Amino acid sequence: MRASGILLPIFSLPGEYGIGCFSKEAYRFVDFLEKAGQKYWQILPLGPTSYGDSPYQSFSTFAGNPYFIDLQELVKQKLITKARIAKADFGSNETDIDYEKLYQNRFAILFEAYKKSNIAENEDFKKFCKKNVYWLEDYALFMAIKDSFGGVSFAEWPNDIRLREKSAMERYKKDLAEQVEFYEFLQYEFDRQWTALKAYANEKGVEIIGDIPIYVAFDSSDVWAHPEMFQMDKKGNPKAVAGCPPDAFALTGQLWGNPLYDWKTHEATGFDWWIRRIKKCKELYDVIRIDHFRGFDEYYSIPAKDKTAEFGSWKKGPGMKLFSKIQAACPDTNIIAEDLGFITDTVRKLVSDSGYPNMKVLEFAFDSRGSGSENLSEYLPFFYTQNCVVYTGTHDNATLAGWVNQIKKNEIQNIRNYVAKPELTKKEIPDEIIRLAQSSVADWCIIPLQDYMGLGDEARINIPSTLGGNWRWRCRKDQLTKDLAKKILKGTQTYGRI
Repeated sequence: MRASGILLPIFSLPGEYGIGCFSKEAYRFVDFLEKAGQKYWQILPLGPTSYGDSPYQSFSTFAGNPYFIDLQELVKQKLITKARIAKADFGSNETDIDYEKLYQNRFAILFEAYKKSNIAENEDFKKFCKKNVYWLEDYALFMAIKDSFGGVSFAEWPNDIRLREKSAMERYKKDLAEQVEFYEFLQYEFDRQWTALKAYANEKGVEIIGDIPIYVAFDSSDVWAHPEMFQMDKKGNPKAVAGCPPDAFALTGQLWGNPLYDWKTHEATGFDWWIRRIKKCKELYDVIRIDHFRGFDEYYSIPAKDKTAEFGSWKKGPGMKLFSKIQAACPDTNIIAEDLGFITDTVRKLVSDSGYPNMKVLEFAFDSRGSGSENLSEYLPFFYTQNCVVYTGTHDNATLAGWVNQIKKNEIQNIRNYVAKPELTKKEIPDEIIRLAQSSVADWCIIPLQDYMGLGDEARINIPSTLGGNWRWRCRKDQLTKDLAKKILKGTQTYGRI
């Protein structure tokens, strides 16, 4: 069925207190989507962010980001006062996120709310902890220990707890019991608030597309608790790490630094860890976008000691062995395969064998640079099949308005030729690209909110391979207008996506 949606991270929502969250503004955005005739709200990973603020580098693949907890909801529960929140400095720029100020102020407020909650007596809290015991205990202890050591990576912890010796585990659990329960409280409250917001969206006919990164961060409870699932040495250090090889966009490649999976161990367990991960995501989302899908066919392995990604090599991934197990254990799970980048015939076969819709990005369709130039035409709409999802751009791309000012003259001309509008101006191109996406044969069409708004690169979410300045953009409440909803609705109706 033809449908469309909007890409907007939770942190980009408008509202008070420095970052988008599960507040009344989130509910208003759902109302906006309904008025605009949208069936999907695509978000980015919901995990707690680590240094660098990227949702793709999280302290846990199962946990939720405490920053998204609505403080006003805690006021309603009488766990904190408005006056206490008003004393905190979360930054004064409503279109930007000051993560340093959030870190310095948010957790203090949340801890005060926890102290007043008497959460240990809450029966729903007990049920939540029991249901999620397979990841929650390790995560809460991991975070409590991390706090006790001033936030340093677990690689710098004393060997007894870094390597999870039994006596050390028991000692830290006892000594840090309050802090452990605090982190369990945060996950309970996150889950409670997100479940309510998702239910509201579903009632309005809006489904959530969530995002699952292929890899986990090294400094995470996942790696600390399950080192056997990763390519680690006896000392608990990665043997090799993830990234991408050099291309025209990154001359020394991309060094992500995530530890690589030990796929033989995963296969020996029947891919149990992955099945648990997918089941958790299925609770959180209606549709799961699996990031870097090609890594399941072949993954790029970089020696852990290397400072760039230049000297890595391709290794064979689990392929359909994994997805056959997932499909058997998690039937009726809606999955999107993010297969962007240089795609080989074996990746195409994996996507085809899985049956998952793959992604098409229109900003790549007219790009005459770099990696896999022989494949760039695959992003042109006349090559699409119905079983795909078309985007103007993703969180890693420039906004359409920003992109138009970056591309070459011959690429501008390619666009004019493609749409048969020789007089098309640069200012008119973004709306034309949106029209191409909406009018395509692709079953699903997802447009970043910034592109509908016509915003430039001041509203860009992320520039890959850079640190600082990313994951910060927020929209203003007054930008979500009735006129914008009507404009989006008109295009949605015109191209049969209602």
